[in-house]
Parts: sequence; structure tokens; C-alpha cells
Amino acid sequence: MNPLGLYLHIPFCLRKCPYCDFYSLPASPDAMDTYTEALKASILDWGKRLKRPADTCYFGGGTPSLLGARRIAGILMAAREAFGLEKAEVTVEVNPATVEQKDLATLRQCGVNRLSIGLQSGVEEELGSLGRLHSVEQAIHTVAWARQDGFDNLSLDLMIATPNQTVESLTRSIEFCASLNPEHISAYLLKLEPDTDFGRHPPSGLPDEEMERELYLTACERLEQKGLLQYEISNFALPGRESRHNLKYWNGEEYLGLGPSAHSFLDGRRFYFPRDLAAFLEGIGPKEDGSGGDFEEYAMLRLRLTEGIRELHVQEKFGYSIPDPMWDTARRLAKGGLIHLLPDGFALTREGMLVSNAVIAALLD
Repeated sequence: MNPLGLYLHIPFCLRKCPYCDFYSLPASPDAMDTYTEALKASILDWGKRLKRPADTCYFGGGTPSLLGARRIAGILMAAREAFGLEKAEVTVEVNPATVEQKDLATLRQCGVNRLSIGLQSGVEEELGSLGRLHSVEQAIHTVAWARQDGFDNLSLDLMIATPNQTVESLTRSIEFCASLNPEHISAYLLKLEPDTDFGRHPPSGLPDEEMERELYLTACERLEQKGLLQYEISNFALPGRESRHNLKYWNGEEYLGLGPSAHSFLDGRRFYFPRDLAAFLEGIGPKEDGSGGDFEEYAMLRLRLTEGIRELHVQEKFGYSIPDPMWDTARRLAKGGLIHLLPDGFALTREGMLVSNAVIAALLD
């Protein structure tokens, strides 16, 4: 069986960012110790049940770096025992405000080989408007420490269309990112989620639709000028440094998510753990979320990638070609500049990516 991806949710933060809809809670040393032991037990239990290897492991959150290197090392040891992690990509999300150099050194020694650093902006004023706890200088130190400790695979988060952001300030952020020489950048549009502070009380200075378009296209063009090639709607990388873990999601491959709010796709079914730390600590299992892996779902995920959907892949996976009605719609959308036709398939253009939900819905209709 193909190796699966392992996602481990760390549900702790110093303070909730006003735009964040991920499940997280305030942390205390006792709470983090208790959770660490529960997560290790869950990892070992699922390892015995599945008896399958994993070749990616992703610590997401929340703020995984808040957990501390000692606890993460213990969790990673359990993951190795349960899922092997031979030649695995092991990623930990890091907030520059909650990590010290000694933590990064320990993480590297225990086998973490990729960091995803929550930068969001290289402009101090924008960090403040986003409620970020770190400064630009702390981000510089975090990257420098990581390099000193031997990390050669760093990803930076960059947020687009934030309050009062301009093309000039976004360009400054991109230049700042480029100065840090990351292997990967996730550049994503700010989305107002209803159950967040921004969703309940939208901030002033948000860009209109046309400005949002200009900011996104500027980011795509500038990042590629820096050698970071777009491979997904919101992701850019040096060749060969794409996120192996996230590619599992977009390629419709299998993954196991453990921790409150974590989702999984295994054996054709989807399931998830409720957004409830107490329930996870009590050993309450995941909830079923229906079947997964059909053609429509595959097409929806693959169309997020710049590679798009290809005949050979569809034939190998499903035993048939891309349906004719989908081809007809793709040709129609191509005339409007939303689809790029390929000899053996099609992909979204950048204009199409800006309205990806509507374009993909039309293709699947």
C-alpha cells in the first residue's frame, strides 16, 4: 500500500489571531503535557490498527512551536514507532514569537526537516493590523537560527488582501521574503470566516474585488520572478521543494489526521475528530464524514494545482477518460481566459484561480 500522510493537530496558541478559524485554545504547561501524552497514545493505537507506513508528517495548529521541542520530539518518536517515517518529510509550523534557537536545534536533531514559518507580512504595520505577536526582526532571527541549525527546507506564510495593504506594501513583503531565501512560500488571500473576530467585525481598509485581483496577480508574478514557481493556487516553491504533505491532499491520496478538528481520508471514507479537546482527551473517536475519492472530488482537488487535470492520470485512477461534458465546459471557459487548454487536459489560469470555486463548480456541473 502507498505510504499515507500523517497530520498532527496541536490546538494551543498564546492568543487567537482575529482572522483565524483553526481550532485552538490557550495553553498551560499541564494542558500541553496532558495533550502530548494523549496524542502519543492515539498515534500508537492507530499505528497498530492500520499497520501502514507514512512518508510525511505535519505538525499543524494552533501554534505547534508553542508546545516546545521536548514534547514535539516525544510525539515524533511515537510517530516513528507507529508509522516508520522512512525518508519522510517532517514539517512543524513555527511562530517567530514562540520559538527559541535551542528549540530549533532540538527539532532538527530529532528529525524535523522542514519548517513552516507564520510570517504573514514583512511590513510591521500590517503585522499589527493582523494581530500578530511577532515582529519583522523576530522573523529574521527565526530564519537565521533555522539555517544555523541545518534546516534547508523553509516555507514562509504570506497573507494577501489584508487591511490597507497596497501593491507597494505587498511588494515590500515579497522582497523581504526573498531576502530570507525560502524554498517555499504559501501566499493566500485573507478570507473572512464567520466565527472569527474579523468575520464578526470586519476591519476597515479591506480591498475591493478589483484590488484583491491586482494584489493576487502581483504576488504570483513577483514570486515567480524570484524563482518560486506556482504549483497550486496559493503555493510557490523552488523546483523540487513543493510540500509533499499538502500534495497528498490535492492529489487525492490518503492521510490520517489526529487531534481535535483533524480530518482523515482512508479506505475511501472521510472522518474527523470534533473541535473538542476534552473529547479527544477522553478517547472519543472520530465522526464519519461520508465517502471520498470519487472523480468529482479528485477533479476539484487536482484543479487547484497548476498542473491541472490530465487524461492519463484520470484513466489510471478511474479507468475512463475525462468526461466529454467537462471538456466542452473547459473549452467554453478557455475562451473567457479562465481555463488553459492542454493537449491532454486543462488547468485554471491565474484569472481562473481567482474565482476557482465558481470555475470548478461549472466544470463539475
